[in-house]
Order: sequence, then structure tokens, then C-alpha cells
Amino acid sequence: MKFSLVHAVREPAGNTREPAPLLLLLHGVGSNEQDLMGLAPALDPRFFVVSARAPITLGHSSYGWYHVQFTPTGHIIDADEAERSLELLRTFVEELASSYNIDRQRIFLMGFSQGCIMSVASALMAPRNFAGIVGMSGRLLPGIVERAAPADELRGFPAMIVHGTQDQVLQIAFGRAIRDELQKLPVDLTYREYSIGHSVSQQSLTDIAEWLTQRLDAPDWRSKAASTGDLKTADSKK
Repeated sequence: MKFSLVHAVREPAGNTREPAPLLLLLHGVGSNEQDLMGLAPALDPRFFVVSARAPITLGHSSYGWYHVQFTPTGHIIDADEAERSLELLRTFVEELASSYNIDRQRIFLMGFSQGCIMSVASALMAPRNFAGIVGMSGRLLPGIVERAAPADELRGFPAMIVHGTQDQVLQIAFGRAIRDELQKLPVDLTYREYSIGHSVSQQSLTDIAEWLTQRLDAPDWRSKAASTGDLKTADSKK
């Protein structure tokens, strides 16, 4: 099968024939599919890990989900490219679920920087397609909060957002803005800050890996939300 996006794969440990949970990794601007795959050894071996290459070529081995200009007055993005990339991601997830031995009820997104932006946007618009997301060192896509799914569809959605207080690329204010907006929604939010720059530290990776394993071992949030109908208050942690 021809896929919408080039990608690298790490198969789950063991020879189980059971459908595996999928963890889809989305890299930042100027990187490629090999970048975040370096995190895979630290993550739960039960995951079928896929690291996707963004569709826009920026240079040799350099790709992005959309073009962005960093100006003194703020970031200027190509909104049309961002929209096309979101649609490509929706298609790609379906291709992965149809082509690999994937548990459709356990599809997670994990993105860094621009990949975080895409992960958060994808989840807000279609939360019930995912078992949870991890967003690292990102920001909100402009206008995405207004396009979020209704509260009933977001109730209990698991999200972990991490950001470095020393980040000079996307300052900590952007991470806190994600936190503040998600706190207004009935999602199950874990928020962490670290004394790091625009990067992944050993501690942040350890915390992320633990959170993902806990999510794998917990009941699916969609079935829990359907059975209880309760509004879960977001939990913000520093």
C-alpha cells in the first residue's frame, strides 16, 4: 500500500498476534521521521511506534507540516498548508490502522514543537479518534480552540503537555497558553514544566513514558466517559 506520509516503524516487542496500540510521533519543523524515533527505546515496548515525515520539504532531510516565519511581532504561518497537513494526518492514521495490526481504540499522538501543534489540533477537532496525546514544547494553532469538538466529546480526554521554562524558540508562555485553554475544557490534563530549553530531557521523557504506560493500563477514556457521564476536572501539575 502507498501511504500518504513517509514513516519509520518500531514494531512491538514479542510475537503477539493481538492488535498493538499505536503511538504516532510527529516531529518539529526542519526535522524528519528519524528524529523522534530516537525516543522509542524509552517508551513502552507494547507500542507499535510510527514516526511520520512531514509532507513539506524545507531542505535536505528537513521537513515541516507548514511554513512558518519568525518575525519580531510574532509567528506567521501558512494556514492553508497547516489545514492540508491536518487532513493528511487524518488520512494517514486511517491508512496505518488499515495496513498494520493496530488496535484502533488505542491510537496515541505524540508531537514535538510543530508536531505538538499538529497533535493538539488533531485531538481538539476529533478527540474520539485517539486514546490520548502528548504535546512537547509546542503552541496552539491559531483559531483551533474555536474549532474544538463539543464538550461532550472531549469529556475525559487524556492529554499530557510538557514545556521547558528556558525555551527560546517557543517560549514557556506558549505552553502555559495550551494549559490555560485545555483547563477550560473537560479534558483529563497533566501539565509539566522543566528547566530546559527547546528539547526533551531525560526527566521529561521518563515522565512521558510513565504517563503513556499508565494510559495503556487504564480503561479507555471513551468507554468511561460514556458510562459515567461525569465531567472530569482538568488536573494541572507543575
